[in-house]
Amino acid sequence: MNTINDITLDSHLQGLADTGKNSDINQAGADFANMIKESIASVNRKQVEADQAAVELASGQNSNIHEVMIKMEEAEISLRLMVQMRNKVVDAYQEIMRMQV
Repeated sequence: MNTINDITLDSHLQGLADTGKNSDINQAGADFANMIKESIASVNRKQVEADQAAVELASGQNSNIHEVMIKMEEAEISLRLMVQMRNKVVDAYQEIMRMQV
């Protein structure tokens, strides 16, 4: 009886991880994950600061509209940058998935 070989991406990645560099791969993955988490937290922090500044302006606690606009623009630019980075990562992933092995 013929056996069917497992040809999934998961099995190939497991085979690569068994080459003795498993700890290096895990460390690189953890570093990448931490970088992504920190970037998302930074963008979120800028959004919260901009929202708080807008609330303070609307309630009369802060009368410096220039400072509020600067915070809002910083938040918008950081969000647009994050979206573009996500788009590039998705494009790279899709390109890798189209590669023939």
